[in-house]
Amino acid sequence: MNRILCIDYGSKKIGFAVTDMLQIAVHPLETKLQADYWSFLEEYLNQEQVGKVVIGYPEHADGTPTKIFPDIKGLKRKIEKNFPAIEVVLHAEDFSSKRAKEIILRSGAKKKRRQDKMLVDKISAVVILQDYLGHI
Repeated sequence: MNRILCIDYGSKKIGFAVTDMLQIAVHPLETKLQADYWSFLEEYLNQEQVGKVVIGYPEHADGTPTKIFPDIKGLKRKIEKNFPAIEVVLHAEDFSSKRAKEIILRSGAKKKRRQDKMLVDKISAVVILQDYLGHI
């Protein structure tokens, strides 16, 4: 089996999470700034055995896509073009940042750590990927 990589795409930061090779456990991987994420992603996909990339996309309460959705679709196309052997799917993220903050709070992290936006983004990617795995 191959890993599944998840991307929590944001306008400023991008969080990454990944499964183990058996696709059982999900682990936070990294958070990158918008300007740096593609080189990290490219290197990771070239070095690791990834069979699928899941990209979270936010929706408004009425189910319509948010303003960032065109960028997410563009990322999907870019990955498909550069890595045609890797399946790319979009998965609704359903308040993943809020859920990530709750997880961090329940973990007992100190206030400074709870306010770390980079941590929130990679935990959000974990939340999206766990949700995706629960739906397949």
